Amino acid sequence: MTKKKILISIDWFLPGTRSGGPVRSYANLIAQLGEYFNFYVITRDTDYCADEVYPNIISDTWNRWDAHTQIYYFSKKNLSRKNIKNVVEKANCDFLYVNGIYSWYFSILPVLLFHNKIKTVVSARGMLNPHSVGVKGTKKKMFLRMANAMGLYRNITFHATNPHEAEHIKTFIGKQTEVKVAPNLPRALPDVPVSKKKNKKVKFVNVARISKEKGTLKMLNAFRSVKDEVVLDLYGPVYDDGYWAQCKNSIDTLPKNVSVHYKGSVEGGQIPELLTQYDFFMMLSEGENFGHAILEAFSAGCPVLISDTTPWKDLKKQQVGWDVALNDKAGIEEALAQAILMEDAEYQRWSQNAYEYARTFCQNPELIALNLALFK
Repeated sequence: MTKKKILISIDWFLPGTRSGGPVRSYANLIAQLGEYFNFYVITRDTDYCADEVYPNIISDTWNRWDAHTQIYYFSKKNLSRKNIKNVVEKANCDFLYVNGIYSWYFSILPVLLFHNKIKTVVSARGMLNPHSVGVKGTKKKMFLRMANAMGLYRNITFHATNPHEAEHIKTFIGKQTEVKVAPNLPRALPDVPVSKKKNKKVKFVNVARISKEKGTLKMLNAFRSVKDEVVLDLYGPVYDDGYWAQCKNSIDTLPKNVSVHYKGSVEGGQIPELLTQYDFFMMLSEGENFGHAILEAFSAGCPVLISDTTPWKDLKKQQVGWDVALNDKAGIEEALAQAILMEDAEYQRWSQNAYEYARTFCQNPELIALNLALFK
């Protein structure tokens, strides 16, 4: 049987990693659904906030990525309405799968040009959550009102990764909007759990961009209460120099027993192995639509200390981590203390629990079924 073709439209994609979760979401989807579909991806030939063209690709033509995937990397000079229209029409795909809401070239234009010609699925990626809409809210709400008035999203399907996001989409796009819920697909899980012992000097890791949204400064300040010797390593790109200056000032004024190191960006493929070197993953983000790094921490046997604004809930009860309200300073400090003072035998149990928690999620056959249902 001839496989149907899905065209994914996304601003930044592999081999880029700096734009965060969406790249990993689509890479995982392609890897897991490749036996069912052929994928075509249109994207830019540079990474997020970068000018250098990716090495080993040819711009403005289709590049073979794997047996079931081709990627068209648009150069800056050739990224235009006319060229996008031409490339998508010639690809002649059965489905158009659009990432996000507000990007002119990769979110708005594809829907504008093709939603009445190709079966279209728009993945909101958390962009219609009230908190997200509230950031630069005037422009976003104006765009959404215009889009609804002109029927931009009429006759298309929205992809939500959880029921709460589905409600948010209907709030901003319309109660009659077709929304299908399908959690993001995970990276392949290690065959066996990592056997870990707790480091004598407890090691925390944060893998996220350095930003207010990811709660970097709030996380750093939480370590002011720590009395024991600990390590915190930060991995992720810096986009806001002013915010990073605040973070560096916090680092410089932390107690001497807290060692913080900024390690720069890390390639997505290196993250699973990297996480096995740490005792706990920590991220106090203002909101996560999914949180691939959190799931990958569980997969690496790494319990987590995160905010309660993600889909991962009731973690302490399951002995895989803590999810704490962002405004609960005492709760965050208490969770930190519990992590640091945890005996090795208990830590090993929590580490094993974290891996099993990830395995239960990753091996749920419903994940594949729900994602396949997006394209029926």
